[in-house]
Amino acid sequence: MQSAELKAFVVDKIDDLKAKDIVSFDVSGQSTITDYMVICSGTSSTHVRSVAEYAIREAKQANIEILGVEGRDGSEWVLVDFGGVILHVMQEQARDFYQLEKLWSEGV
Repeated sequence: MQSAELKAFVVDKIDDLKAKDIVSFDVSGQSTITDYMVICSGTSSTHVRSVAEYAIREAKQANIEILGVEGRDGSEWVLVDFGGVILHVMQEQARDFYQLEKLWSEGV
């Protein structure tokens, strides 16, 4: 699956569980580790964990390799590495604090 198709797949899956404020960035010109960053918010630690776990489960069913997952325990911020796409599922306060959109959009 090409990175753009993978991004669309990930966005579709996190939208299924009502992730909030979904944004994606093409970072292929800025990063050597991925082509796209997808960032979204969950309304609670349970929602953050559920969104990430659903994306993982659906990817596995579609035979998409998961390279890594970080942050499952605290669920303030869960990162899922799909290779060509890195998904960040964050609680609002973590998203406001780290401002990943600002970080990645400044290089565009």
